[in-house]
Amino acid sequence: MPSLQAPGRIIMHADMDCFFAAVEEREDPALKGKPVIIGADPKGGLGRGIVATCNYEARRYGLHSAMPISSAYRRCPKGVYLRPRFSLYSQASRKVMDILRRSADVLEVAGIDEAYLDVSSQGSFLTARDLALGIQKAIREEERLSASVGIGPNKLIAKIASDHRKPGGLTVVIPRRVAEFLGPKPVGALRGVGPKTKEHLEGLGYKTVAELLEASEERLVREFGKFGSFLWREARGIDERPVDADWVQKSIGREHTFETDTGDLDEVHAALLACVRRVHRDMAAEGHWCLTLTIKARYEGYETHSRQKTLKLAAGSLAELEAGALSLLEPFEKKGKRFRLVGFSVSNLVPPEDLLPLT
Repeated sequence: MPSLQAPGRIIMHADMDCFFAAVEEREDPALKGKPVIIGADPKGGLGRGIVATCNYEARRYGLHSAMPISSAYRRCPKGVYLRPRFSLYSQASRKVMDILRRSADVLEVAGIDEAYLDVSSQGSFLTARDLALGIQKAIREEERLSASVGIGPNKLIAKIASDHRKPGGLTVVIPRRVAEFLGPKPVGALRGVGPKTKEHLEGLGYKTVAELLEASEERLVREFGKFGSFLWREARGIDERPVDADWVQKSIGREHTFETDTGDLDEVHAALLACVRRVHRDMAAEGHWCLTLTIKARYEGYETHSRQKTLKLAAGSLAELEAGALSLLEPFEKKGKRFRLVGFSVSNLVPPEDLLPLT
């Protein structure tokens, strides 16, 4: 496959393994070997909220991020359930990022537990591999934590590669092997392909990236609009985004499109609250609280509206986000129209420690 990338780029993605749980295990060695779940209080299986993250021992019981905490408890009642300690995780994150920064031409902090490094000055993927091994060693020895690393000709490939061999793995994808690497991957591995898009693609007969390569750009645009062109390029491993040291996440949002337009407000509430839970999970994973809440509602006929509220104090709890979302939705409920889509997003993101009083 001919390369459509800018020549000479070598991009690394470092992804911390089960970061919150790993930090807790580091702080309390007695947790080693036990299933550790970070998230809401399970309250003996009656709790609300979700799993923010869990370690590999917990995953053996079928637990995963964003799972309802009550379901997690039913599957693993003897697990160790801990509430998140964001100030602790943020402190550990800063130290890891300092290690990464020492080796990067440019560092883009993409979240509390992940970053992109432009290491093009290494000159070859072989020397970049040696650099990555040194980074992993430094993180283990200095911070007693584990990172998985992917290296590729762009951010897309590096990100997928870092997830290829977890935990503690290192995967290098040189430009001429991009198609070979991507081909067997499920379409859900591509950026922006969520459960709905994945289901749609599989319904069209595209379960793997190799199968998606058979689709013309025109067909994908017919099915997905502008996102179709994005999919066509990603299936070919094309990603021209630079590693940006000034990148800051501006918002976190989720949407739900109903299978058929609905006037059932219980169904609308359930869908909206599911979006809120997913946003809360993403906030927890990134170590963010928020000051601004936004609701999006689309009625039959694609009539779309949004409402926004900026809080006096930043919110971080699921209960606060749920109450705010339902309050913002109320005026839309009174219109008596059928809903096609609801969505929830947060912005003006701040780390929790920014909100602590001065002492």
